[in-house]
Amino acid sequence: MTTPEHAGLRVTLDIWHPDCWTLEVTEGRAAGLLGHGVHTIDGLATGRFTVYGNTREEVDELVEAIRESDLTDSVWETDHPHATEDSLAFGSASCGIVVHYDLGNSINDALVSRGFIPDEPVRMYGGREYWTVIVEVDKDELHDRIEAVCEEMDADIRVRHVATAETGAGVLRTDDLSERQREVFELARRRGYYDWPRHVTASELADEMDVSKTTLLEHLRKAEAKLLG
Repeated sequence: MTTPEHAGLRVTLDIWHPDCWTLEVTEGRAAGLLGHGVHTIDGLATGRFTVYGNTREEVDELVEAIRESDLTDSVWETDHPHATEDSLAFGSASCGIVVHYDLGNSINDALVSRGFIPDEPVRMYGGREYWTVIVEVDKDELHDRIEAVCEEMDADIRVRHVATAETGAGVLRTDDLSERQREVFELARRRGYYDWPRHVTASELADEMDVSKTTLLEHLRKAEAKLLG
C-alpha cells in the first residue's frame, strides 16, 4: 500500500535474463523487436511481436533466426510487411509475428506478479530488453521488487529512468552528485542519452564536454550508482 506522497512510479528497466530467445536473436543484429503482450496458451508462453528494421532483408534475417532458435517452439507471421505506428520510429520495414516458447523462460510473469505493468510495447534490441512500466511503490520498495525478480529469474536488471507515474516528472535527486557528475548527467539527460532510441551517443557527449569517452562513461556510471543505489 502506498501513501499519497508515493502514488506510483514510471520506470524504464534494462533487462537481461538467461534462456531468452529475444536476447539471443537480437544480439549482434540490426533489426529489433517490439513486444505487445505475452499470454499462456496450452502451457506455452505466446507472444505477439513486431519485427522492425531499416530494410526487409534485416527483418527477414531476424525472423529466420527466431524460427531457427532452440528456444522457440513455433513462429508464424500475422501479416504482410508493413509500417505500424509503433515501428515507424524504429525502421522502414516491419512484420508481425506470434511466437510460442517455454513459459519458464519468460520474465513477464515475474514482473507482472510484482506489480510491474507495461506502459508501452517492450523493446528488444542488441541483446537486451527494455521495459517501460508503471508500478505503485516508492523508490525503496522498487529496489526490493527488482531484487526479487533478479533472484527468481537469475536476471540482470538496470534502472534507466524513474519518474512519477502521474506527471512523468523525474524523481531522481542530484544533491549527492559531485559538480562534474551532475554536469555530465544533466547534459546526458537533456540531450536524450536516456531516451529510446537514443538521440545522442556517449562519444558525441564526450566531444561536447571535451573529455574522453571513457571519462564521460565513468562520470555517468558513478552518477547512476549514487542516484539508483
